[in-house]
Amino acid sequence: MNKSAKKPVIVYGASGYTGRLVCEYLREYGIPFIAAGRSADKLQAAMQSNVPGIETADYEVLAVEHTTAALTQLFTGASVVLNTVGPFAKFGPEVVQACLAAKCHYTDTTGEQDWLITLEAEYGAQFAAAGLLLSPGLAHMYTTGEIAAQLCLETPGLDTLDIAVFWGGSPTIASTQTILVNAATSKAFHLQQNRLVEWQPDAGLYSLAIPGQHELALALPWGGTSHPVWFRKDPRVANVKVLGGVFNKPLMMGVPKIVEAALKATEGMNEQDRYAALSQTAASVMNTMPPRENPRLNKSVDSVYASGPLGRAHCVIFGNSNYKQTGLLQAYAAHALLQQPPKRVGFASGCQAFGHHELLGQLRAFGLVAKPELSISD
Repeated sequence: MNKSAKKPVIVYGASGYTGRLVCEYLREYGIPFIAAGRSADKLQAAMQSNVPGIETADYEVLAVEHTTAALTQLFTGASVVLNTVGPFAKFGPEVVQACLAAKCHYTDTTGEQDWLITLEAEYGAQFAAAGLLLSPGLAHMYTTGEIAAQLCLETPGLDTLDIAVFWGGSPTIASTQTILVNAATSKAFHLQQNRLVEWQPDAGLYSLAIPGQHELALALPWGGTSHPVWFRKDPRVANVKVLGGVFNKPLMMGVPKIVEAALKATEGMNEQDRYAALSQTAASVMNTMPPRENPRLNKSVDSVYASGPLGRAHCVIFGNSNYKQTGLLQAYAAHALLQQPPKRVGFASGCQAFGHHELLGQLRAFGLVAKPELSISD
């Protein structure tokens, strides 16, 4: 099938919570897409029941095996693959390899720092040579915080980023699974003088002062996040530390205990058994699909303090519905890539590939973030 005959965008994992939202915003952009995943029945049901206005979308549903060969066949003829199937370190390699073989741009919604490090090292140069974008982690966690950081960095002479990412609500089933698998199998790093340095693994919860509230919030390094990897080769930036969490304090207090128990229970297991055990633990923590987000309840705050030897800037972006932010960012990436090449090919963040002002403009146009509050002291 040639490029003109196949729908140009493929949402892989379209029946999941985030995948449905990506499809919803693709419909709003008027982009034809293929909703792909393992089960045609689940995909069809998700489209019909969970994607508002789907009857006006130009789409088709296709089931596919999770193998590089099957995915390559599916992707061939398309232009952009939006991947929502995690944990990405476990399920991502086949999708990336298929994108490279089929000559498709690749984005995903990961928050796994180790996956970003792997992608950059193993596939970045190959995607760049092919003129293709490899953009993992295009999602509220952490693209909205990256937008705030980039706004701060418009002031020259700032080299240190202190970032906080907070949201209201609970992680999805897939996110809970990813958090546990990531915690059990990977280290978390921050950037210190252009080097990735490990966070203290047993430091526990951190208390943070969050803009807009009197009560201190609880935070974790959350796997290290994407920012230290994205900014590692930015000549303006030498240091990046990120902490994040949910506003639900009891939930945050329980996370380290759940992770610790999962690590203890899976100690000494081989990779396959450990993954099965961690998946079971994740299901006991979160086994139901969260409700559709309510902007009055599901709020987000992304705060960045940027500093240098003689200057400071602070940017905070208040928003809502972090999963909707993710769906929109993914759909806009497809919208942009179908019309012109990205600002950077190969491994690149959302802001590096599309521009932070452009991404901010989309989030604001759809009512998902307020105008950023930026203060500069120089």
